[in-house]
Amino acid sequence: MDQTLQAEYENLNKITADYDDYEFDRRMRHYMMRTLEPFMREGKALELGCMYGEFTSILAKRFDDLTVVDAAEEFLAITKGRVGDKVKFINGLFETFESDEKYDAIFIMHVLEHLINPVEIMARVRQFLTPTGRLFLIVPNANAGSRQIAVKMGFLTHNAALTPADVKHGHRITYSLDTLEKDVLEAGLSVVHRGGIFFKGLANFQLDKALEAGIIDDKYMEGCFQLGMVYPDLCSSVYVVAENK
Repeated sequence: MDQTLQAEYENLNKITADYDDYEFDRRMRHYMMRTLEPFMREGKALELGCMYGEFTSILAKRFDDLTVVDAAEEFLAITKGRVGDKVKFINGLFETFESDEKYDAIFIMHVLEHLINPVEIMARVRQFLTPTGRLFLIVPNANAGSRQIAVKMGFLTHNAALTPADVKHGHRITYSLDTLEKDVLEAGLSVVHRGGIFFKGLANFQLDKALEAGIIDDKYMEGCFQLGMVYPDLCSSVYVVAENK
């Protein structure tokens, strides 16, 4: 492993304790699955990056054959504690991951923004797709309503600016729908579908406090999810479903 990748591996294992745990994020995992489910096919699945295993737990109920790759040993241990031995775990960087397996679905959920070279990783994982396999990508959205409000309030210089929390969590870029699609195409993939998930006017911590206080409820959250299909550019996250050309 070269020095850059070795430093990346060590850094990823250092920042695991600094991740914030929002109720909104837990809810978002289910909205993500509802959004992507119509585009999924049966077969083997690969998840690159697992964090605390919340999305892994959802995928494990959907796919009988699931492999998870993550460089952070702590994240793998936590995730394994949630899902047990039915999921295969590999500790390592995506840049060095090798497999003789082919997968019908590969998931990269809120991970691209952390990578040194996202296009290179997407181009690399293409080889692990079956002929009909699909790559599912979700990233935080630079144009989310909450971020645009933060710009107008003077908290951010521009929509795609990295917040202190972004930097703490190891983000290197903030995608919008057009820049995500650009990188997908640059990686040699074709776009099957694109869109946004959850119309968002409040920051994560504000949504959590509003839920806790009973100011908003499940119906409000469902309304924001549905409205996100109408206004994808203002959503919390944006996504692309891609496949090999």
